[in-house]
Amino acid sequence: MENLIPTHGGYRNLKSFQVGQLVYDITVRFTERYVSRFSRTRDQMVQAARSGVQNIAEGSQASATSKKIELKLTQIARASLEELRLDYEDFLRQRELPMFPPSHPILLRIKAQRPKTLHEFAAWVARERELSLADTPLSSSCLAANGVLSLINIACYFLDKQVARLAEDFKNEGGFTERLYRIRSRERRNRNSNSA
Repeated sequence: MENLIPTHGGYRNLKSFQVGQLVYDITVRFTERYVSRFSRTRDQMVQAARSGVQNIAEGSQASATSKKIELKLTQIARASLEELRLDYEDFLRQRELPMFPPSHPILLRIKAQRPKTLHEFAAWVARERELSLADTPLSSSCLAANGVLSLINIACYFLDKQVARLAEDFKNEGGFTERLYRIRSRERRNRNSNSA
């Protein structure tokens, strides 16, 4: 039996939300440490990271009555993280710090570790800083920016898959209006068959 209001709001179980929330936590700490409090960029980075997480949650809740709004908000979350990605890339470029390709050994290690908390991410940065001292010393800001860029890439990957699935579901099943029509039609058929 199809419900008029389907199960919704399970955003805390979405990998996009989990990684996005970690990106937000890291961004708050990163901007406190490495971006001037007088810079507009600091607020913009925090707001972009927050928008990514909040729009995933809001879209998930809205899915009860509007798949269209869920799809739109999920895409806004994706766009917000893209904006944040550019801010981290700008940070590295403007300070002439290296930007690592996705296949760089340092980034492969963060992907293998899969940090879930700010503390785990900070521990990864500290370990990589120690390792780099023997070869080419890397600053904590360089490592943190590259690490969070890797996490943003992961969150964007999950959001791209999520948007594609939501679009396909909307195309195949419709939204609230179509669900309401199907349920009403079924109820009419049941009443008509019971009265016959």
